[in-house]
Amino acid sequence: MRLPSPESMRWQRPSTAYVLGLRSAATTVLSLVLFATYIGIGALAHDTGFSLFWVLASTVLVWAGPAQIILISMLSSGATWLQTAIAVTVSAIRLFPMVVSVLPMMRTPTTKKSQLILPAHFVAVTMWVECFRLLPQVPRERRIPFALGLGTGFVTVCVSANVVGYGLAANLPQLFGAAILLLTPLTFLLSTARNCRELADYLALILGLALFPLAGMLNTGVDILISGVAAGTIAYGVHRWRRSR
Repeated sequence: MRLPSPESMRWQRPSTAYVLGLRSAATTVLSLVLFATYIGIGALAHDTGFSLFWVLASTVLVWAGPAQIILISMLSSGATWLQTAIAVTVSAIRLFPMVVSVLPMMRTPTTKKSQLILPAHFVAVTMWVECFRLLPQVPRERRIPFALGLGTGFVTVCVSANVVGYGLAANLPQLFGAAILLLTPLTFLLSTARNCRELADYLALILGLALFPLAGMLNTGVDILISGVAAGTIAYGVHRWRRSR
């Protein structure tokens, strides 16, 4: 969906910005990816004996597909709540840099910290990708209501997909469930490539892909973390070097 220009009169009301955020969530291809992914999560919850209410609550409160899979898998295998909470927290740490990079785009000199709590909750990979694509087109004073609409739209898509997946669980082939979970990282990879603007962005992405097989040979269990940190550090170093020149 094409947003109005930042100078448009349509941005005068916060409610209009919220509705535009909802519409943006409904018209992006990432919503289709989220819908397919959360069908699989709903089916997984059904197959492991969790109630529909429980999986819907986890979608609203956790709002991160990989963390929800960890949550469901560990509890269904007999892990304690403490072990599960630690595992989900470690998984969620990967979102912290995304929150740190997105929230400054929404702040104004008069923004209260309490106004950023809900937008921070909505920041996951999908939200991060779309915020970097769309927020520059939104007047700064309307970015918080727009982000709230965008996040609400994404969560609504996921909750609806949970209901569908939970109801279809008995007829959902396991291969299909695995395939739609794989669809998510592939789509995020392509979306990140689309949002690259500077040399450092392209360099970080390419080095991350190139270094991952080498990091995998170390058999550390944190291959993605090692390759990502190494690629990002090199790209940032190149960026600083070019700026100093």
